[in-house]
Order: sequence, then C-alpha cells, then structure tokens
Amino acid sequence: MNTSNVHTSPSSLEKGRPVFSISPFTLLDFPDRTACILWFAGCNMRCGYCYNPEIVRGKGKLSWSAVLDFLLSRRRLLDGVVFSGGECTIHPQAIPFVREVKKMGFEVKIDTNGSRPKVIRQLIDENLLDYVALDFKALPEKYWQVTRSDLFLPFEKTLEILLSSGIRFEVRTTVHSDQLAASDLQKMENWLRAKGYSGTYYLQHFRGDKQILGELGESKKQGLKTESAVWRN
Repeated sequence: MNTSNVHTSPSSLEKGRPVFSISPFTLLDFPDRTACILWFAGCNMRCGYCYNPEIVRGKGKLSWSAVLDFLLSRRRLLDGVVFSGGECTIHPQAIPFVREVKKMGFEVKIDTNGSRPKVIRQLIDENLLDYVALDFKALPEKYWQVTRSDLFLPFEKTLEILLSSGIRFEVRTTVHSDQLAASDLQKMENWLRAKGYSGTYYLQHFRGDKQILGELGESKKQGLKTESAVWRN
C-alpha cells in the first residue's frame, strides 16, 4: 500500500480548530446507524445553493481534543460518526482523525464533493471507511456554473475509486431549476449508469427557507422520466 502521496502526520492532529460544530445525534445521515455529525469548516467549492455558508466561509471552533472528548462520551451510545462540512477531505488532519475515530470503535461515513480522490483512496486502502455520500454537482459543461470550481475530473476519479472499491456509497445531487433542468439531470443519470453506478441516485430539491451562499431565487421542482432517481424534500 502506497500512502506517501497524502500527508498524515499524527502531529497534525492538534493543529488549529478544524471542526465548526457537532450535531450530537442523527438517524437520517448514516443509513441504518445512529450517528453524530462533525461539521468541518471550509470548502473548495462555492455552490450558490449551499445552506451552510457560515461553515464554508467560517473558521473552525473546536479542537480535535474537544471532539475526542465528545466522542468518548458517546461510545456505546452511537454506531457511527459522519465527517461532513464544508468539505472535510481538504483538511490535512482528515485521515488521522478518521483513524482515531475507528480506533474508538465507531463506523465512519464521509460526505464529500469528490475533489480529493487521493484522500478517499488512502482511507479505503486503510480500511477506514464504511459509507460515502458523493455529491454529483453537474456534468463538465455546467460544473463551473454550479460550483465555481474546475474540479470535475477529481470528482470523476473519486467515483471510479468508489466503484472499484466495494465500499457502500450513494450519489446525490442538489437541484436548483435555474442551474439544472430536467434534461441535465437525465444526462447526469445516464452518465452515472455508463460509468457503472447501479445504486440509487438521490436528488435533493433546493429549499429557500434557509440562508444560502449565493443569491438564487425560488426553484421549481421538475419531473424526471426515470425511476432510478429519488427526490428528497
């Protein structure tokens, strides 16, 4: 196993305050598991519909020691820990953090935009992941419009890594009608199937009842001519 391409020095564990906040309990975010959510500050995308602008733009508030103290208090009470954000994989401490959580006996789920395939590869190689939620933002022609980034190719590589890994994972897309039409979503699903993805494709319809990162208006829910995409409200 080659792990030389990702920095994982244990000394990085106490550098800074990477976690913005903790959701102490969820039954919805880790399939078939009771879990908590660690919200990591910062993101390498700027999706206008993002409803966590304070996390994306803000700085972390909790040290890893504080997070570990919380997790110690939840041993034997929770099944798993969700690493979310923001984008948790951009933190140099992400891999050693996951190692520590696994040592404590928790299962681990990662929520990711797929922009750091080397991190996902190393976590899989070290048998540290139990579930992944992968955000499929758009196809290349609309990726910049949605994310303000040029990170489609890393996303594609992450998908390919997950497809060959045997790790349980889901693919999901947040939909705003000003950015993605029903025809775009159909193309996205066709692309996923052509890549070999056979799981459920989850669609999260934009809701305008929270502060968001951009200036998008109301979104119209769109119908799809497919049975494999599931709307989440």
